[in-house]
Amino acid sequence: MTTLLPLPLRLPLPLPARSRQQQQGAGLVASLAHSPQSGRLGEKSGGGGLLAAESAPADAQVRQEGGSRPASPPSSSGSADGGHAPAPAGQKPPLPRRPFPSGLSAGNNLKKMKPNKGKACARERDFVYKFSAGNQHLVLTVPLKFPVQENISHLHGRLMLLHNLPCIVENDLKQSLNKFVEEETIKDYDREAEMALEAVKSGKVDINQLADNWAKAYKETTLEYAKPEETSWDEDFADVYHDLIHSPASETLLNLEHNYFVSISELISERDVELKKLRERQGAEMDKVMQELGKSLTDQDVNSLAAQHFESQQDLENKWTNELKQSTAIQKQEYQEWVIKLHQDLKNPNSSSISDEIKVQPSQLRESVEGNGRIYEEQRLLEESFTIHLGAQLKTMHNLRLLRADMLDFCKHKRNHRSGVKLHRLQTAMSLYSTSLCGLVLLVDNRISSYSGIKRDFATVCQECTDFHFPGIQEQLEIIQKVVLKARAQRSSKSKRHHGNKNSGNEDKCKNIERNQSNILPGEFYITRHSNLSEIHVAFHLCVDDNVRSGNVTARDPAIMGLRNILKVCCTHDITTISIPLLLVHDMSEEMTIPWCLKRAELVFKCVKGFMMEMASWDGGISRTVQFLVPQTISEEMFYQLSNMLPQIFRVSSTLTLTSKH
Repeated sequence: MTTLLPLPLRLPLPLPARSRQQQQGAGLVASLAHSPQSGRLGEKSGGGGLLAAESAPADAQVRQEGGSRPASPPSSSGSADGGHAPAPAGQKPPLPRRPFPSGLSAGNNLKKMKPNKGKACARERDFVYKFSAGNQHLVLTVPLKFPVQENISHLHGRLMLLHNLPCIVENDLKQSLNKFVEEETIKDYDREAEMALEAVKSGKVDINQLADNWAKAYKETTLEYAKPEETSWDEDFADVYHDLIHSPASETLLNLEHNYFVSISELISERDVELKKLRERQGAEMDKVMQELGKSLTDQDVNSLAAQHFESQQDLENKWTNELKQSTAIQKQEYQEWVIKLHQDLKNPNSSSISDEIKVQPSQLRESVEGNGRIYEEQRLLEESFTIHLGAQLKTMHNLRLLRADMLDFCKHKRNHRSGVKLHRLQTAMSLYSTSLCGLVLLVDNRISSYSGIKRDFATVCQECTDFHFPGIQEQLEIIQKVVLKARAQRSSKSKRHHGNKNSGNEDKCKNIERNQSNILPGEFYITRHSNLSEIHVAFHLCVDDNVRSGNVTARDPAIMGLRNILKVCCTHDITTISIPLLLVHDMSEEMTIPWCLKRAELVFKCVKGFMMEMASWDGGISRTVQFLVPQTISEEMFYQLSNMLPQIFRVSSTLTLTSKH
């Protein structure tokens, strides 16, 4: 019987310090080795057991050099048969150590866990390590499958613990194992390279296809050989426009935009006149038919005439819609081509046509016809401005404005003020591609469309002037609608997977959401971009329901949380000016009394103050301008009450008067 001499170092001393990850892996193997279920490790021990078995192959053996059978490693008690030391009194003896099943190997179990990323033809080789323990010479044999997938350091630590190897061989075993794996891996690579070269020499592989694959791999993985990233037309035009709007040619650009604006406005006026005449004529015809109803005409005749009128209106509207779409497309193409040409001419100092191109003639400015019924009336504007400081230690200064105005006043162009048009638009145009954008919050219903309410009015204002930088309002809404449908489908499928068994209330809510996949929920919002509006670049369309008209809105209401998310988007996308409806309504109604207005304004003021203080952690404390808008129908007395409330909630900066001692 082969025996191993007891070593003094095998007494119950701890193993040399290894990394925590190695110790955890070694402990896992040790616990599995002592478990009575280790014989069925592949069935019940789970992923941890499989990983342990992979990293410490079952066929690893420690035998005495020259012996005929595996030798048991020396135990801490010095026994030669690998048994355990007697258990202390009152404790159960440790379970007998059982070997891993012979069929459980690294390569086989790795296929159960995940697909093998190595070569299809895996080869198994024996790692042989010889060491001496006293006057005996021992050999450790570990079968490894190449390419080796497991971590070598983890495998080394588990071998040390599983086979009770003396700590004096730890470093040498690790070096030998690393060297063996590296050498055998290089041999495999060399063998595969030789086979690949032979395949090319024999003509089994197309050299041209191989060269194309290599070139593609280099371009996709190596920056030196990659193609330079090509900028899009939109990016090039944005850079060109930004340069021109900050040059002497800015006045020319604004005048050209104004001429295009007047041209589209005239088309819209003609469309409105024709539609008005058509409705008047159809109304007269319907009155005549209704007078003859019951005498010579029947209900069927009335329905037939109504259908004809509807078709006539649809045809006329489609005709003007197509004409406007064609006109805006032509204007956009001409404008962009002219901007690119002007920018190229400005780069060429020898060009003689530059001065003529950027010269402004007053006679070239077209004026819209006054008295056509589409000039927006200007009402007396009430405004109060405040400067505040927010923050506990590092204070940030912000500007607050309280205005009595219509939300769309920030979008409409002033057509009948020729001298003020350029100044009115200049700041908006210069900040179009900057880090100081202007935003506006519109309160809309849950349908993504432009057919009713303030959505229709906003779309009408957007269509009055061609957008030379972004898609039109209708095109943006169509894109948003597709995104909402896709998001709803993903949320619905995820909800069905994770919340299959819910109560009836949740089921009704899910059914309602599924029934209206194209609608958004209260508190959600979508964003549109614009370059053709008077003072804003971004519009936030916040969905609200009828609850905002009641008096029970709290700080956790979806509309309030929607404002918080909008302010967060402003922080992350360089929107430094935002206009918010203070009362969360655009129009006043009978139930909105003075106490109702004061309560709602106080709620919005306090919530916005909290959100602005939270913004300091989002953007590092950037000064912003927040404009609170109240409806135009509100009384002056109510406006000044709200103006007095604002400095009581926000910390308004106090002025200092410096006087001399003398």
